[in-house]
Amino acid sequence: MNLVEQATKYMFFTGKGGVGKTSVSCAAAIALADKGRRVLLVSTDPASNLDEVLHVDLKSTPTSVPGVSRLDALNIDPEAAALEYRERLLSPYRGLLPEASLKSMEEQLSGSCTTEIAAFDEFARLLGDANHTANYDHVIFDTAPSGHTMRLLSLPKSWTTFIEGNTTGTSCLGPLAGLQQQQDTYASSVRTLMDGARTTLVLVSRQEQSALREAANTSAELMEIGVANQCLVLNGVLSADTTGDATATAFATRAQAAMDSMPQSLKKLPTQEILLSATALLGVKALRSMFNLEASVIAPAHESSNDKLPQSLVNIVDELEKAGKGVIMTMGKGGVGKTSIAAAIAVELARRGNPVHLSTTDPAAHISWVVEHSVANLTISRIDPAEETRAYQKEVMQSAGSNLDDEGRALLDEDLRSPCTEEVAVFRSFANIVAKGQAGFVVLDTAPTGHTILLLDAAQAYHKEVMRQSSNMPDSVINLLPRLRDPVFTRILIITLAEATPVHEAKRLQEDLARADIHPFAWIINQSLSPVETANPVLLSRQVNEKAYIKEVEQLSSRVAVVPWLTQAPSDTSGLEKMLGDKPRLATKV
Repeated sequence: MNLVEQATKYMFFTGKGGVGKTSVSCAAAIALADKGRRVLLVSTDPASNLDEVLHVDLKSTPTSVPGVSRLDALNIDPEAAALEYRERLLSPYRGLLPEASLKSMEEQLSGSCTTEIAAFDEFARLLGDANHTANYDHVIFDTAPSGHTMRLLSLPKSWTTFIEGNTTGTSCLGPLAGLQQQQDTYASSVRTLMDGARTTLVLVSRQEQSALREAANTSAELMEIGVANQCLVLNGVLSADTTGDATATAFATRAQAAMDSMPQSLKKLPTQEILLSATALLGVKALRSMFNLEASVIAPAHESSNDKLPQSLVNIVDELEKAGKGVIMTMGKGGVGKTSIAAAIAVELARRGNPVHLSTTDPAAHISWVVEHSVANLTISRIDPAEETRAYQKEVMQSAGSNLDDEGRALLDEDLRSPCTEEVAVFRSFANIVAKGQAGFVVLDTAPTGHTILLLDAAQAYHKEVMRQSSNMPDSVINLLPRLRDPVFTRILIITLAEATPVHEAKRLQEDLARADIHPFAWIINQSLSPVETANPVLLSRQVNEKAYIKEVEQLSSRVAVVPWLTQAPSDTSGLEKMLGDKPRLATKV
């Protein structure tokens, strides 16, 4: 297939974090603009990095991309969208209602639900209001990693169904007037998503088992809601001759093993391959080369470097174990290996005789794909949004609804069917898992950066929402922020790759955490080629490019570790053990 030649008006690029969605969507947008089309490129990722990739400062309104005629780009800013959304709902009442009533309404609209619906509102306008994008031939959405994208693409149908079935005119956002104004747009969004002549879902993946599995899951779930026009892009394919180079041969062998086990559903999709770039795909010039049939190899000058690499991951585990209990959280951009690092640490702590609970806040994460067999002292769970929502709805009806009359219970039940309830339920489950750190080690693999920041930002807003729906504030919620801010109880590990975008996004994450008075314990540079021997020109060029980013990380943190790229994918306990490094392990506790 040819992605550019077969482009529809609306195109969604999605997939596991780190597979190159932003690079591929930017390259496609540039290629279409170069063919004379008017293109709007939109990021729906709360942790968007379009600015860095395109070398332009973007806003929430279309901005011209320098060097590319006919290409505009924008970021959907959740906070700015929420501010505008609140003002749009409140402005008709200013001067008509008492100030106290306005303040009450404003407080009700200050929660995480409003932030989500406001960002979705902007997305729905681009997708469902034809007049809004009438000047463009193509609208390309660079989306957040799979779990967040699934939530976004399911919302048009969820809100449409909720509004149609609502009999009270209220929701968790207060009066439904603000939503009903958009009902036609939401319904139009649903029709657009299901129209294969207008909308294409582009599943971006690497030749890796976990990325292909996640792409298959996303494909199936979106098929269920009617998004049927799908295709697959395999990014980062190593084409150079691998003969005589053990690392390049291993790279190719890993890729082939992943392709051999590719889910059948993906094999049926039209597919395009994109070659592994020797350099960072930053800037218009580099992005224009992405769809070239030949790899862009920049042979680095020969360097005899004695640069000392940071310590191994096992040294970090030694330090973490000294606390005896508490929460260890892996954070960072999607695709940097947070799940594998979290699993490796959890398995090693359990192997040493410590009680460990391993979990994830990422709706798309599957820890069982990494830890495939049971491990002594280790328990594993996953926050399932649907399951948590059902449990939360039941609990609220039994507590807050127990003293209500039939009409009151009906109102509460309808309120709890709002799509916003899922956010509250997931947050509560997150707080409960953090609380388990009082009794042993909890290793928590978090969702990609933007989703995680929204989760942490929801801490204070959640108090207000739960107090409105329930008379009992859980202890886990009351103590959540103090626990996250306690460097003895919670150790944050920022995971990155030795590449520009993951490092710079992680730097912004560290700054965001600092504003919440949360400070990382260490940085982990994962899948590094620097400790690996290779003569392959593409891999060698990427190896040389890593040096500047390793040094940058060392300036951002006093505690840094490097995990090398492994010839075998880190799956199951033996592969996870290799991530720790060569330092002799501490003796297992008796």
